[in-house]
Amino acid sequence: MNGGDEGAESAAQASPPQPLEWKFSQVFGERTAGEEVQEVDIISAIEFDKTGDHLATGDRGGRVVLFERTDTKDHGGSRRDLERMDYSTSRHPEFRYKTEFQSHEPEFDYLKSLEIEEKINKIRWCQTANGALFLLSTNDKTIKFWKVQEKKVKKIADMNVDPSKAVGNGNVASSSNNVSPKPYLANGGSPSKEFSFPPGGIPSLRLPTVVTSNETSLVARCRRVYAHAHDYHINSISNNSDGETFISADDLRINLWNLEISNQSFNIVDVKPANMEDLTEVITSAEFHPTHCNMLAYSSSKGSIRLIDLRQSALCDSHAILFEEQEAPGSRSFFTEIIASISDIKFAKDGRHILSRDYMTLKLWDINMDSGPVATFQVHEYLRPKLCDLYENDSIFDKFECCLSGDGLRVATGSYSNLFRVFGCAPGSTEATTLEASKNPMRRQVQTPSRPSRSLSSITRVVRRGSDVPGVDTNGNSFDFTTKLLHLAWHPTENSIACAAANSLYMYYA
Repeated sequence: MNGGDEGAESAAQASPPQPLEWKFSQVFGERTAGEEVQEVDIISAIEFDKTGDHLATGDRGGRVVLFERTDTKDHGGSRRDLERMDYSTSRHPEFRYKTEFQSHEPEFDYLKSLEIEEKINKIRWCQTANGALFLLSTNDKTIKFWKVQEKKVKKIADMNVDPSKAVGNGNVASSSNNVSPKPYLANGGSPSKEFSFPPGGIPSLRLPTVVTSNETSLVARCRRVYAHAHDYHINSISNNSDGETFISADDLRINLWNLEISNQSFNIVDVKPANMEDLTEVITSAEFHPTHCNMLAYSSSKGSIRLIDLRQSALCDSHAILFEEQEAPGSRSFFTEIIASISDIKFAKDGRHILSRDYMTLKLWDINMDSGPVATFQVHEYLRPKLCDLYENDSIFDKFECCLSGDGLRVATGSYSNLFRVFGCAPGSTEATTLEASKNPMRRQVQTPSRPSRSLSSITRVVRRGSDVPGVDTNGNSFDFTTKLLHLAWHPTENSIACAAANSLYMYYA
């Protein structure tokens, strides 16, 4: 009876969403023209929490900076509550600086004569409790569990002396019943430099009391330190959906930790060969499944992704599913293995898809289909003729991160010249947007040629190849290998992206 209506609905669902129009929202730590960037200020990690109301960044100086959302806070309640009340939520997300703390300090490993730099490699938010925020941060060797909480400031009151008059047991010397104002002083502070004891001395002395004022301050406290478990540099940490455990991965091993226990971990993956000369690949990234606490995936320098199930065995060296793309015959070159190395993997929110980033492409994988990726997006194909130059200046080893939108319809990753790309991955979508980390993000917009619609299972993105003129990108603009956008994160529920360009944090919304 309603067959026509159902057909119209299915047709509407089948049509891909329209490309988003991205607008500049905010910038923190913007550089003035010609200002030199300090190495320690360069951002090295970005992460939204699950609600999207908090954002954390880590830098090469070992600091963690927290930002909190203000546009929903001002009106009370979460975005979902506001929507129920039909409150207009057309305003874009706004964040403000919340606090910062020194997470890691430079160390020296005396046994190996190695300097351990303080640079934050990864940050992961943990479950909140009692109004406190919890997060994990790691450098190359040590993971720390932080608690950030608002605490009421305690001050000293009921001093024996008043700044202006000598007092006796809380009363002003000249009057009988007027209680003197109780000055608050820092511990050890003197109320007055000109103070002298009154004739006959102070009638009585009493201990000052500590009172809690209405002022609050944010205090970051390191609850636990997970150390001495990795021989190689930690490249990933990932929380489990059970809220109790997390993994840490280095080049050859993945360890499983309990958040409450810092002095022991379980080694669940070990790819170290008996003879190191037989080593052919290393672990590059690892992440837990968003909902199944027994599943995790890790990527390798050979371009493969392994899905493992912790229920199969205690040591998961044998994978449950292997995802890799077969090499096209005759396409092998000196750079093939280098550019195939996966620098980052992320699970989609639904846990059905995995997004991976290698040097040239983004690939979307369906965990139920191990024959190859369901979509491939060319990030900067115009750099292929320049691979030799990129190898010479070590840029070819840059590790770009990737992210997915909360609805799973789009993916994003960074490139050179502070550019980042946003691709539509819904069936039939041809969205392929180039944006610049600046106050005018659409300045470098590339007109994407129309492409025939194909199903998700067979779609392959091929963005227009750039010209072969050295140092020129697809839009005829010169590209700069020294300005690279490695780190970015997508808001979990909205079309909002935070990305790092050197020491500046840029935020965009659509």
